[in-house]
This record gives sequence, structure tokens and C-alpha cells, in this order.
Amino acid sequence: MEVAHQKRTSTNFAELIHGLECRLLNATFKGYNVTLQTRIIQTLAFKLGCDFAGLSLNSDALEWASQARARHAMQFPTELTQEACKTRPKELRLICIYFFKARFFPNDNHSSLLNNYVLGAQLGHGHVNNLKEPINISFWHNQSLEGYMITCVFWKEGASKRHWGLWSPEGCRTEQPSPSQVLCRCNHLSYFAVLMQLSPAPLPAELLAPLTYISLVGCSISIVASLLTILLHFHARKQSNFTTRIHMNLHASVLLLNVTFLLSPTLAMPSVPGSACMALAAILHYMLLSCLTWMAIEGFNLYLLLGRVYNVYIRRYVLKLCAVGWGVPAFLVLLLLAIKSSAYGRHTIPLSDSQGNSTSFQNMSICWVRSPGVHRVLVMGYGGLTSLFNLVVLAWALWALRRLKAREKAPGTRACRDTVTVLGLTVLLGTTWALAFFSFGIFLLPQLFLFTIFNSLYGFFLFLWFCSRRCRAEAEAEAEMEAFSSSQMLQ
Repeated sequence: MEVAHQKRTSTNFAELIHGLECRLLNATFKGYNVTLQTRIIQTLAFKLGCDFAGLSLNSDALEWASQARARHAMQFPTELTQEACKTRPKELRLICIYFFKARFFPNDNHSSLLNNYVLGAQLGHGHVNNLKEPINISFWHNQSLEGYMITCVFWKEGASKRHWGLWSPEGCRTEQPSPSQVLCRCNHLSYFAVLMQLSPAPLPAELLAPLTYISLVGCSISIVASLLTILLHFHARKQSNFTTRIHMNLHASVLLLNVTFLLSPTLAMPSVPGSACMALAAILHYMLLSCLTWMAIEGFNLYLLLGRVYNVYIRRYVLKLCAVGWGVPAFLVLLLLAIKSSAYGRHTIPLSDSQGNSTSFQNMSICWVRSPGVHRVLVMGYGGLTSLFNLVVLAWALWALRRLKAREKAPGTRACRDTVTVLGLTVLLGTTWALAFFSFGIFLLPQLFLFTIFNSLYGFFLFLWFCSRRCRAEAEAEAEMEAFSSSQMLQ
């Protein structure tokens, strides 16, 4: 009922704005331009020719401009009319519509617009896109933006199921020449605003290149290592047991997680359809949840091995674990897609670039979870429970092995080996992901690099673990064969 009401209201807003645009484009007036204004809307119409040399509009110079309102400005480049003049060489009409209330552009992102201003422009009945020289839109303000992520956005009509559009940062660059001004540089005409969202400080732009390089190299190495591990497992399949098969499922989830992660920035580009990015975001989320689930399964299996003194049998044990490891994440992602598919899509990562006294902002997009609530519950919450569970299992396993070593009353080479086993398995399968909870304050910079290094090379560490276990098993087999041969010779 509420959704239907929102759709009807959005349709009314769209019809109102489109009707206003048509009236301005078809209006007859004397002179070069005309200005009309109400309490919340100001409109301007200009007659342009193919000899257009650019246009700069400032609220200070506009007729009837209210001194109580914050300043704003728009600057149009000479390139604006070039494409239109190729097909419509007659007189062109440029219209500007300024809204001083944001209610015509409903937003579900729990964010607000700077000054509640929306500044729009349109050239004739066509579309102006991919300009080489950007359109500059300036917003002045007298408020503190500390603690906010500011992003220049445009109204993307038809991109939302609930409303007649949504705010998108595509084609716009955000700059802050001074503490009281936000400058938007956009390569197209539309309705523009500055989106304000409460968030931590944006990532410094100079860190993007090294973090991207580490991720690319680390994930590529992990992909190769995981493939090698799975191939070696199938080569020696007769020697495998249920613990090894659990390891292989973890390797498979890590392999697919790395592949989808590397594809994410590519499919987030504006030229790629939004449905493709949404699908990849859902797959990436599914693979992360699967990976975290298999980590928890490794901890659970370790608990059973030590708790049952290395003697455990559960009917169709691995099949049941597969149902949990692959089925539970699939259920969660499919349920989320059915309830709120808009939770997946292009996720914007804000970047700041400080140059002298000014700060410019740009955005990097990946296909990922867009909803903050879903991210808190089904990413951070899920990962936190997994890490906590494995840390508890690690502490319990170390305590159990220490008791075993004390009972043997010997240096306990086996107990020492078991300690290394627990540390190698449980730490690598959970602890490094807990670094995600230290992304604040003085921990932010080291956390970014440590988290990126350890978790991009996660598949490689698992490969080393697999190789060490295989070498140890072969060494123990050889020792047993030599002991058996010696006993035969003594007889």
C-alpha cells in the first residue's frame, strides 16, 4: 500500500517537472532570456545559437535572487551546442530549473542534500552527454561538513523501482576548492545536487594504487595456488579423508571469491548494465558468506576431532557440511534478492585528494552490497561471529593439547605438532578476517595494508598449509614403512 502510494507520488513529481520543462522549451518571449520564480522554484530560459561561446550563471547576478539563500552557480562550456548544431542548426533553447526544496527528488539512502538545492539544465528536447569540457556547478554553504561524505550526483530517471529516479555519481567529479564551496564537474546535462552521507573519512587517493596492486597480485597468486591445490587433491583422491574434503571445499570458495572480486571493478563501470553489476555483487556476497561459513566448519571439525580424541563418525558427514557451507549462504542471498534486490549494485568508495589548500573528491565503484544495514548484519556481523567462533575453538584446542602433553609426561613431539596444526589451521582460517574491525583512528592505515595483504594471499597460505600436511603425511608413511621393514629383518 505504502509502495503504491510512493509510486503515485513519484509519478506526479515526474509529470510536474516534465510539464514544466515542456512549457519552458516551447515558451515564446522577447529578448535573449527570461526568468520566472516562485518561492521554491526558479526557472531560466535562454536562446542560443551555434556561435555559442559559453555561459556563466551566478545567483548573485540573477533577477529576484534572494539574499537569504545560499549562493550557487553554473558554468557551461562552448562545446555544449556542438552536437546539437549538427542535427538542429536553428535556434536552440537552454533551460535551467533550480529547486530549493528536495521533496521533488525522493531519496531512500538515509542521506540529505547540501542546502536542499537541486540545480538542473536541459538543451532542447535532446540529451547532452560525454562532454570533453565539464559543466561546472558550484554550491556555497555556511555549514560544517566534518563527518560527512560529500558526493556530486545527478538524478538518474527510471533507475529506481520505488521512485521516478535515484541519485547517481556517474560522470561527475567532486571538488572542494574552499571550506565553504563544493564544485561539481559533470560531463552531461541533468539535475545536480551534492549528496551528504554520514561516514568515516574518505580513503586518501594516493593509497588506491598500492592497495589495488597488492589486491591484484595477491588474488592472482591465490587463484593459481587454489587451482593447484584442487588439482593435487584430485590427483591423490584415493588418499583423501573427510578432513581433506572439507579443506577442498574451503579452497573452492576462496578460489571463486578471488575471481569474482577481481571482476567487480570492471563490471561496475558506467558502460556495463546495472543488472550485470547487481548479479555479480550478489555472487560476490554469496562467495564471501560461503568462505566464512567454511571457515566456521573448519573450526567445528577441529573441535570434533579433538573433543572425540581423533575418533569421530557421523553418517554422511561431508554431505551435511556441504549443505550448510553452500546452502545457508545461498538461502540468505536469495532471500535478500527477493526482499530487497536494490541492496546489490554499484557501491561507491569515496577518495580524497588534498592539493595545497583545496581538497578534491573522486569515487571508485565496485559491484558490492550497497545497503548499510545489510552490510552491517550480513557482512560485518556474519564475519565477526565466524572469527569469534574460530578464536574460541583455537583457545579451547590449545588448552586440550596442553593437557594431552602434560598427560604424556614427555617432550611431546606429537603435541607440539598438534599445536602448530591448530595455530596454522585456525589462525589462517579466521583470525586475519578480524582485522576488518580495526578500520578506525590510528589503526586505519596499517589495517588497510595488513587486511589486504593477508586476505588477498589467503588462498596461497592455504596452499602452503596443504603442502605441509601432505609432506608430513608422506614422511610419516615412510617412517612407518622403515619401521615395518626393520621389524621384518629382525625376525
